[in-house]
Amino acid sequence: MQEYLKIALIQTELFWENPQKNRTHLTEKIESISESVDIIILPEMFTSGFTMKAEKVAETMFGETVVWMQELALKKQTAIIGSIIISENSNFYNRLLFVHPNGIIETYDKKHTFTLAGEDKVYTAGKSKLLVSYKGWRICPLICYDLRFPVWARNVEEYDVLIYVANWPKVRIAAWDALLKARAIENMSYCIGVNRVGEDENNHEYSGHSAVYDVLGEKLDNIPENQEYIEIVTLNKDHIKTYREKLNFLNDKDIFTIE
Repeated sequence: MQEYLKIALIQTELFWENPQKNRTHLTEKIESISESVDIIILPEMFTSGFTMKAEKVAETMFGETVVWMQELALKKQTAIIGSIIISENSNFYNRLLFVHPNGIIETYDKKHTFTLAGEDKVYTAGKSKLLVSYKGWRICPLICYDLRFPVWARNVEEYDVLIYVANWPKVRIAAWDALLKARAIENMSYCIGVNRVGEDENNHEYSGHSAVYDVLGEKLDNIPENQEYIEIVTLNKDHIKTYREKLNFLNDKDIFTIE
């Protein structure tokens, strides 16, 4: 088991529906990380922005972006996380990929599709959570709109880190800030949110507010808003253990099932 986990958050602009340009842009950012890290986190739909034109930019699980992620993970000897648009079995998915350093991929399809933007009409919703075991840590990665649904994120699996990748607009950024902190506190886990910046072709503005919260809801990062930035934060397993044993809040959680 690894006591510390070093995470790199990449808060970046995205080029609209241009996978090649986004990969080139992100390659430069990933290559610029000089220190050794365990995980690199990219935003939601990092090859395209939050588009509903899935047929224009969708790839398969054998496509260029998947191979790109595997090659970079191997080269940097780090896990890489982010979501892209995947075409599979005549459906489109907003799919998060957790790519291990050895190239093994674990996936999560976004459960809560964003009906306000019509995501539910284009993308097929996922049905199950993903729990990744990595270097002795249990990680639960989710996507954007999932943040508004605490039952889905409820820590019944005793995970250590909750991660959200997002395209969360500036107009509702106060909700993003509040909910990330709440998810950390109620689940007694680290909670990380990685959001994009810039403006998309639908004139939606994104201000970032990527963040890392500890078990007590204390903010651990110094990420500026409204600009591209790479932040590296180290998580401490003992912090989780100490406060879970001291406070025992998770022992009093409600028992339920999701149908």
